[in-house]
Amino acid sequence: MRGTDKQQLGVFSYISVEDRVPRNHPLRGIRSIVDAALQDLDRVLGAMYAKTGRNSIAPEKLIRALLLQVFYSIRSERQLMEQLDYNLLFRWFVGMNLDDPVWDHSTFSKNRDRLIEVDIARRLMLAVVEQARGKNLVSEEHFSVDGTLIEAWASHKSFRPKNEEPPTGGGRNPEVDFHGERRINDTHASRTDPESRLYRKSKGKEAKLCYAGHALMENRNGFVVDGRASQATGTAETDAALAMVNAVPGEHAITVGGDKGFDTADFVSGLTAAKATPHIARNTRNRESAVPEAIAATEGYAVSQRFRKRIEEAFGWGKFIGPLGKAMVRGLKKVDWLFKMTMAAYNMVRLRNLTAI
Repeated sequence: MRGTDKQQLGVFSYISVEDRVPRNHPLRGIRSIVDAALQDLDRVLGAMYAKTGRNSIAPEKLIRALLLQVFYSIRSERQLMEQLDYNLLFRWFVGMNLDDPVWDHSTFSKNRDRLIEVDIARRLMLAVVEQARGKNLVSEEHFSVDGTLIEAWASHKSFRPKNEEPPTGGGRNPEVDFHGERRINDTHASRTDPESRLYRKSKGKEAKLCYAGHALMENRNGFVVDGRASQATGTAETDAALAMVNAVPGEHAITVGGDKGFDTADFVSGLTAAKATPHIARNTRNRESAVPEAIAATEGYAVSQRFRKRIEEAFGWGKFIGPLGKAMVRGLKKVDWLFKMTMAAYNMVRLRNLTAI
């Protein structure tokens, strides 16, 4: 018998949001990881707010919503709030009841600076790494470093001479002709994102306004144990890599793998001073490598060269799934926060996949 196409929807539901989410849904495992990490950060989150006054939106809910934005490639907070209004899965993950009203999208803009101030993204990333460490999934001795370019939210037309007056006429999108003009970072800057830099990845590649993202990965299971963003310069990769290697806790000897771009005398000597064995790919094209042949001949060096490439998976995930393909925030502080938040989300997915039954 054919059913009737009733248009009158029910007003009440006797099934909870918890029951709507399948028991084997991937977000269930990630939700437990997020809750444990936020519990570790409870004291830090509590110090962000005054003891008296009107109750704010719980920072835990804001952070879970921001993680959803990374997991599901949601391009803006406005669209995130739209989906949070009608998506039961999203409401369950954030911790909202069916009848709870969603927040205005400007809530994120107002609270982002507060989260950046206490570096909550890095703390969250490290909290997830600690969970993986407790399950013996993290190497304490073998690491890899690498960097990637993050395209800035600024156009080539905004990259104008620093002492030039803004163009008049043409409205918010005036005509700008920069063909044949020599444009370098010393004399030019973006009007919309002054901290971005014009940079090309390699010879033959186009120059873009961008930032640089840097990651330190442990080699056992590919967790990002440290990360940061910086301005895109010729020495940004090696400078950030040395800073992250020096921040590795403990006095024990470690190994650090990397591509040929890290094969410089200053970087290799910096690793040696940090008690790190340089497992860097040797660059012998028209030059002498800074990595000794005795190190390059070892079995451990060969293993590091195989595992170091796994760090590209984190960058690829961050750009294809996450928001790092083109950062929709401006300024180094916000791009740094976005990069760390994305690496924290990647670690969560990695931990859930490794521990799923």
